[in-house]
Amino acid sequence: MDVSKEQIDALTKELQDHAYRYYVLDEPVIDDAAYDKKLRELQELEAAYPEYKQEDSPTERVGGEPLDQFKKVRHEIPMMSLSNAFNAEELREFDRRVREGLGEEASYSCELKFDGLAVTLKYENGRFVQGATRGDGTTGEDITANLRTIPSIPLKLQKPVTIEVRGEAFMPKASFERLNQAREAQGEALFANPRNAAAGSLRQLDPKIAADRHLNIFIYAVASLEEDGPDTHTEALAYAAELGFHVNKETKQAASIDEVIAVCEAWEDKRSELPYEIDGVVVKVDNLEAQEQLGYTAKSPRWATAYKFPAEEVTTVLRDIELSIGRTGAVTPTAILDPVPVAGTTVQRASLHNEDLIREQDVKIGDRIVIKKAGDIIPKVVRVLTEERTGDEIDFHMPDTCPECGEELVRIEGEVALRCVNPLCPAQIREGLIHFVSRNAMNIDGLGEKVITQLFDHDLVRSVADLYRLEKESLLQLDRMGEKSTENLLQAIEVSKENPLDKLLFGLGIRFVGSKGAETLAAEFRTMERLQQAELDELTAVHDIGEKMADAVVTYFQQETVQQLIDELRSLGLNMSYAGTEAAEVDEDSAFSGKTFVLTGSMDAMSRSEAKKEIEARGGKVTSSVTSKTDVVIAGEKAGSKQRKAEELEIPVWDEEAFTSRLD
Repeated sequence: MDVSKEQIDALTKELQDHAYRYYVLDEPVIDDAAYDKKLRELQELEAAYPEYKQEDSPTERVGGEPLDQFKKVRHEIPMMSLSNAFNAEELREFDRRVREGLGEEASYSCELKFDGLAVTLKYENGRFVQGATRGDGTTGEDITANLRTIPSIPLKLQKPVTIEVRGEAFMPKASFERLNQAREAQGEALFANPRNAAAGSLRQLDPKIAADRHLNIFIYAVASLEEDGPDTHTEALAYAAELGFHVNKETKQAASIDEVIAVCEAWEDKRSELPYEIDGVVVKVDNLEAQEQLGYTAKSPRWATAYKFPAEEVTTVLRDIELSIGRTGAVTPTAILDPVPVAGTTVQRASLHNEDLIREQDVKIGDRIVIKKAGDIIPKVVRVLTEERTGDEIDFHMPDTCPECGEELVRIEGEVALRCVNPLCPAQIREGLIHFVSRNAMNIDGLGEKVITQLFDHDLVRSVADLYRLEKESLLQLDRMGEKSTENLLQAIEVSKENPLDKLLFGLGIRFVGSKGAETLAAEFRTMERLQQAELDELTAVHDIGEKMADAVVTYFQQETVQQLIDELRSLGLNMSYAGTEAAEVDEDSAFSGKTFVLTGSMDAMSRSEAKKEIEARGGKVTSSVTSKTDVVIAGEKAGSKQRKAEELEIPVWDEEAFTSRLD
């Protein structure tokens, strides 16, 4: 063997071992200077003999060439959000629902809730191939190049397995302090908190910037594994650690909800001792089969919840109350405050929700008030310190007319909000456009609130259809829109035409139709045309579609202006069907329709993810655990415990040939 190749191979292996000990095990055996010296030596050897450089070389951590934009990634397994619990009583209620769903007691895993950016990592045959952000839970952004710069993310696993894991990328407190010190010295704006700094670093188009930010990651779940896996979440994390992933050592098992509460309360007191930020504890049913049995709601798993630490409360002065008009015409009052730090960010605005709340809390302009962040996210007014009033405070009265268009405001029966019902109100049109391009809707990169406002103010858009008629020359007239950013924006608008029907439905802003409702409607009716023709009884017959939503959908599509808009969008090339293409009818008599399958072992003809798609395309459902509700187990080579369990439960087992023959 070539001596140079031997040197590169040996030095690569040595540096990988040192990085694993330092970043994952926290047990370094050499100091930073010695490591840096060996890294420079490897860089020099690779520069002289590039043909011997390995794909997973430690030198890849420094960051590659800048990207033009992030590509979209659709998650095969959705990255759902968690329900929240804010006290012991709510944790006990979560436990009650779990016991009711399982018919027995459950044991739990308690892990720290890291304050960073949720990501998913995919490995094929042990090599890191893709990393993405959570995004809206269904579609994220490909940030592989940036994630490769995080030293605790292995580029090559200890075993050649195909696996997808989920984790939280974060910025340690020390890294955050160094970053802000450097930015202050350069006269740059400071990051408000480590979470924002981590998210901002991983969404930089230049990976070298991410490499300089000294990020870290904790893996908190195994999403999929192309072989028979562990039986519990705790075992899955231990297996991930064996593969070389950075798994948090503070995760605790709890045999009862009393033990869970004790863990949560203990961390509430000592969270400040950690070298990274946490904002709670995640509680999960430990047994994976029990997780499968409990299933999911529209938004979150039934087998997990996030215990959130009590929000920090601070005192400030309310200087004014501003009114804003939402896309549905609702008038929302917002408190303008003296700036004050709350839970890691500086707050200058807080929601007052509606006129009734202002009256109930007796809010006056000039009051000293107490605010907090609900769920550590949205600032809200908690109470007024009436005992500190001086007599100079001013009463606030809601106006009778819309501050944007001057039309009379009305209160619809049964609602607390005042509304502007003028369909031509500029504020409603502008807010509707902002909603249409938002992440959970059409997700158009580069079309944020500021750009939409500019387009609206320059009279370039008056409806969502106008977005698809924008031209380069008119965009170049806007502030901060150069040649490259304009081209990227037009490309993003063009790409959005391919979005599936559910994204378009949600973007249209139909009253009472959220993202989950839009997905349900799209999956049921498959095309825009069929949904437009749906009658009230057809809609209410759909699971999860109530009368209020059904009535809103029928009313919406009966409007002539809406029919014209849909025709315009169709002529402009927007996709009008579910899942991005004209959906094929599912054969209800097929061997897959309405049945639940479990895949185990490996196949020659296709991967398990490809097999899953084939089953779902034919109306079947794929789950990870064998239960009494499983209809068929498909067993490839080296099928293990799942096949044995299927045989014990007398569930039919198909081999690869039996499976593929039924696909024809």
